[in-house]
Formats: sequence, C-alpha cells, structure tokens
Amino acid sequence: MSRGGEDRTLAAFLCLFSLDQPVYNGENRSSYFRRLEMNMMSLRYKCLAIDHDDTAVDSTTAIHYPAHVEAMRLLRPGHPVMSLEEFLRKNFDPGLLEYYSVELGMTDEELEAEFEIWVKYAEGRVPAFYEGFLEFLSEFRSRGGIVAVVSHSTSEIIERDYLSAGELMPDVIFGWDLDETKRKPSPYPIREILRLYDLCADELLVVDDLMPGVLMAKAAGVSVAGAGWGHSVPEIEEYMRSNCTMYFRTVESLRDYVIED
Repeated sequence: MSRGGEDRTLAAFLCLFSLDQPVYNGENRSSYFRRLEMNMMSLRYKCLAIDHDDTAVDSTTAIHYPAHVEAMRLLRPGHPVMSLEEFLRKNFDPGLLEYYSVELGMTDEELEAEFEIWVKYAEGRVPAFYEGFLEFLSEFRSRGGIVAVVSHSTSEIIERDYLSAGELMPDVIFGWDLDETKRKPSPYPIREILRLYDLCADELLVVDDLMPGVLMAKAAGVSVAGAGWGHSVPEIEEYMRSNCTMYFRTVESLRDYVIED
C-alpha cells in the first residue's frame, strides 16, 4: 500500500485549527469548509477505487500484448500468435497463467522466462492514460474526492505512470506488492480504504474493467462501475454489464455520472 497523498492531507489538516489561518490562497477555515461542503454535494461518491490497467491506462496495447507476442516468438516459435482481441478474451477466461501452463504446456522455467519478458516491457514502456481520465480525476479531487487505486500492477509502476503524466498522484495505492491473500479480488483493499478514510460502503465506487474488480466490490458490499472504454470484447462486456452496478462505454459518461453539475 502506498500513501501518496498522506503528507498533503496532513498539511492541509494542520492548517484548519485556526479560524483565521489561511488554508489555500488566503482562504480561511470557515470559507474553505463552506466551499468544500458545496463541492462534495456535487459528488455521488466521496471515494473512487480505480483499477489501473485498461481502466486508467491503455497498458494491454502498449505493454501486455507486445510482451506476449515477444514471448511466443521466443518460447513457442512457429505457434500461431493470438490477435489482440483473442488475447483479451484469454486473459478474461481462463486467465493467461492457465493459458500458458495448460493450453500451451509451458514448464516452470518457460513461465519464468515469460514473466521476465513481461517485466522488461513493463519497465521499459510507459502507457498513456485514456483521454479525459486524468482531467476527470483532477476535477473529482478538486471537489474533495478521494482517489484510490486497486490494481494488479505494482505500486512502483502505478506511481511511475502517474508521475510521468503530471502532478496528480492517488491518495492511496493497493497493488501487486500486497500479500497474495490481500490482493484483488480479496475485499481487503476496499475494507482498508473504508477504514482509513472513515467511509461508509455507499460512499465508495469501484471502477474496473474485469472480473476481479467486480468480485472484490461485491465481497466488500460496495458499488462497481464497469469501465468499457478500454476494449470491446463481447464476452467481457456481457459479463460486466450483467454483474456491475452500472456500466460506462466512455470516460466522459462516467464523469457525468459521478460529478453532478
């Protein structure tokens, strides 16, 4: 877990003890709280728990699929290489590990080699954020919202991607660094976010593009929005539409739902 916004939050909090103490740009405590209250009233949720890959950043196109193509070239030369859509489908069901180990019969040594290829691509390429996504998070944050990330990427990679894109950093990150029993789809990350920020279950929305995020949200008793802008595989979309609280095809439509102008 990474607490990227902890210092910023503490500094702001310490400024609030004096009624006349400036908080932001000369604004005093009472006017700050009035403005914060008005801004928060425009948000359906106080916190967003966002997936990273193919929800915030276009990482399958930039990293995961090219790494797969390279792994197949080296480890299964001559074997047909899946299309991007088929790769997404296999990742959804039965999962890439089962595909590699069962369908392709890779040994432990080959699986380790495949992982090293993926690490090389993940460390050497920075994926782009989807259009409008960072602007949406910035607006949500400016209105008092809490931005959390729950992902199967490592905290280091997630922080790198946000830093590469600008100044916005998530308030808290739960990544692959966690113990296996605490990673998504475990409800642990969501329960920890609720505890850390003293939130009720109906004040948090999970935003994810795949099944693990849905299972995590359901286990934690919170709402989940399907992120449909990263890919359009029919089987995945059908599952997400059937199992999510709501489903969005664009970042803009998610923004318009979360932020009530």
